[in-house]
Amino acid sequence: MNKDDLKGFAARFEQASRSYAAQNDIERDDDWFVLKMQEELGELTQIYMKLSDRGRKHGRADADLREDLANETADLLGHILLFAHRHNIDLADAIERKWRFEM
Repeated sequence: MNKDDLKGFAARFEQASRSYAAQNDIERDDDWFVLKMQEELGELTQIYMKLSDRGRKHGRADADLREDLANETADLLGHILLFAHRHNIDLADAIERKWRFEM
């Protein structure tokens, strides 16, 4: 993935989020962006706990829980990209700087 890919991906998340918020009368203020990341991390953690036999599975098969884990990971990534967009963070530059690799 290169910088333009990441920026394009982030723009797609932004459009989807803006549309969803408008349809559901949600105000996306600064608090909303950080709280959504926390919410999605909590949901991912909950699924992980079930998969690692530290939470109740409620009769759900591991294959279904693995799909849920993938979905919640996608949600968390989306909200990280939304948070970065909201705060004008050049995530590609930050990744290169912090992880010391080029995109």
